[in-house]
Amino acid sequence: MERVQKIMAEAGIASRRKCEELIKEGRVKINYAIVKLGDTASFSDKITVDGKLIKKEEKVYIMLNKPVGYVTTVSEQHGMKTVMRLIKVKERLFPVGRLDKNTEGLLLITNDGELSNRLMHPSKEVWKKYEVWLSKPFKSLEKIKKGIVIDRVKVQPRIKSIRGKTVVLEIHEGRKHIVRKMFGNMGYNVTKLRRTQIGPLKLGKLGKGTWRYLKKYELKGLMFKR
Repeated sequence: MERVQKIMAEAGIASRRKCEELIKEGRVKINYAIVKLGDTASFSDKITVDGKLIKKEEKVYIMLNKPVGYVTTVSEQHGMKTVMRLIKVKERLFPVGRLDKNTEGLLLITNDGELSNRLMHPSKEVWKKYEVWLSKPFKSLEKIKKGIVIDRVKVQPRIKSIRGKTVVLEIHEGRKHIVRKMFGNMGYNVTKLRRTQIGPLKLGKLGKGTWRYLKKYELKGLMFKR
């Protein structure tokens, strides 16, 4: 027997955290009874979400080079295009984490809720690499090394290179607009932002707006990321 949210995540419904939210909202049932957080079950039970029966799916791991103009959600709202438009597979997938609408680059998409939860949990400190283009040459290296306070929490990125208006850095923060806010606090406008790496997973030469399945060694690297 397993916690219901874990079974849901393994079935590709969403990350475990999102599955917990679905349970709290009363949208999950086991054998027609509404589930509560902490309830356990197995795949032999009849588990439904919004009346739809869930079943165990084969795990799928996809790397997408997200273009500007797409949001990292499963469903489309307010006329915005979701990244799921770009991927045509039979499995129910979801993006791991987020990239802002105006940010491009590496996005992991899967139906493995356990892996998603592990990569996104703050305690794991999974570093992501970004290329940042600014409106003027960057001259605040010492300031950024000391850390920038965003919403009362210090952010301390690792600077990899600085070339005029372009900065390459690594950060393990996952808060919304964190890179843009960090440079904004130093007086710089971000004109372009691209994520090129998540932990050991690298974007490489994947074309913008295209995707591919992860290779075995890439998946192994993510699975054993500490």
